[in-house]
Amino acid sequence: MPETPFDAWQSLRRLTAARIALGRTGGSLPTRELLAFGQAHAQARDAVHAPFDDHRLAGALRPLGFEVLRLATDAVDRAEFLRRPDLGRRLDAASREALRQVVRPADGFDLAVTLSDGLSAPAVIAQAPALLQELLPRLASEGWRIAPLVIVRHGRVAVSDEVGEILGARISLVLLGERPGLGTADSLGAYFAHNPRPGRTDAERNCVSNIRPAGLPIPQAADTLHYLLSASRTRRLSGVQLKDDRGLALLNNETAARIGGGSS
Repeated sequence: MPETPFDAWQSLRRLTAARIALGRTGGSLPTRELLAFGQAHAQARDAVHAPFDDHRLAGALRPLGFEVLRLATDAVDRAEFLRRPDLGRRLDAASREALRQVVRPADGFDLAVTLSDGLSAPAVIAQAPALLQELLPRLASEGWRIAPLVIVRHGRVAVSDEVGEILGARISLVLLGERPGLGTADSLGAYFAHNPRPGRTDAERNCVSNIRPAGLPIPQAADTLHYLLSASRTRRLSGVQLKDDRGLALLNNETAARIGGGSS
């Protein structure tokens, strides 16, 4: 039976990368969609198991002008990291000692930045340097004292709590590869917590996710992080108490303008 020649949903499909309007051949998917599914699944699996080239990442970060430290967690290899998430949440002994040797400014660091492979090493390699190139100069120009950049091999989100605590930073930000979905193997996540320390819960963090060209582009992600980090620094909090309310403020202004226009 020939494949469906026309799908009325195609106009909607052009608006999203989501798997909609796949069409059908009889009672099955068209061959092209079955092959695309297999390819996306293979790319997701490859991303999870891909080795982390932290040397390459360090080289990409050096033009930013910050010292770069390469550390590791207690997970000895990728296989153990995937089986034991708890090991990816804590630094190994040598890494803790290396962080204690970092010279701190008299008033302490405002921000510690950690980069890690997470569940997609290719994502952090592809997106993190460009994101920091947009974000860090803006923060530095506003007087933020930024700690040396820390690359952690085999790390989970919570490892940034320990990094931030040892460095004595007011806010700890971690950039790492997100768990890949179909067609999203290059997605970067950014998480931060105010007053970092081990034991912080996810409710005490803010997250900006899906950072990639086909998701949240780098300039918009940098704008959002700049806004949220600045609010966190001023209000001394993070997590569920801290919201990105820029859209709400814009909506309120537009509503006020309409009300004002109607009454004049």
